[in-house]
Amino acid sequence: MSSRTAVIASSVGLHARPATLFTKKVAAAGIPVTVGKEGGKTVNAASMLAVMALGAKHGEEVILTADGDNADAVLDDLVAFLETDHDATESGS
Repeated sequence: MSSRTAVIASSVGLHARPATLFTKKVAAAGIPVTVGKEGGKTVNAASMLAVMALGAKHGEEVILTADGDNADAVLDDLVAFLETDHDATESGS
């Protein structure tokens, strides 16, 4: 099993649009991935409701774990996703 820590970059945290994009990315990975806060419970990272229920806010750390083929590459990709402010990419045009 592999794990990574990521800092939530989206200004609204891991809610609404960022959570939807994240869970779709997890589902597309094809391997089981969990996410949780330090010392808290972990949830299925492919479940939008579970991810939103974590209440992960901007600047907070989450721990991702995965098991399966390409787990390290999947986690690296998910960390890069979480550490990008996807709300900022939609504004300013």
